Amino acid sequence: MQTDIFDEVTDNNHSKKDDMNSITNVEQIKELWSKTYNTKGKPDWSHILPYYDDNIFFRDSIQQINGIDDFRAMTERLTKRSKDLKMKVVRAIMEGSIIFVEWEMTIKYKKNPSSVLYGSSRLTLNEEGMIIEQRDYYDLWGDIFDNIPRFGKVYRRFMIRKFG
Repeated sequence: MQTDIFDEVTDNNHSKKDDMNSITNVEQIKELWSKTYNTKGKPDWSHILPYYDDNIFFRDSIQQINGIDDFRAMTERLTKRSKDLKMKVVRAIMEGSIIFVEWEMTIKYKKNPSSVLYGSSRLTLNEEGMIIEQRDYYDLWGDIFDNIPRFGKVYRRFMIRKFG
């Protein structure tokens, strides 16, 4: 009988822990993301990582990542690589378990001028309200090339000629 009571208390505590790390509204995600990227130029994911499911699937223009350990390693690489990284959340909407976030990320690398990347992220929440999937959409090369003197104009002319 004591085992049953212990199991019930453990299950209740586990649920409360999950509730603390669940996303329940769009304002919460705006606050979490703004806090992540606007900390003295170096991103800090420590407060938001608990909101990601251990089986997170992440994909962007460069990479595909499975699992929280690889996702955490990716965030650490980005922190080390960037001299200054800031994000402005332009807008966010939530419908059911899907959240779309439109953002402008200003990134400064060691030798290049600052570049603004315009993008959006689609977040999918699992049943517990944790992020199980994140898909980032942005034009990495175009936005960065636009800030390289002379090269940006050549790149845009090429893209228009070939694909426009």
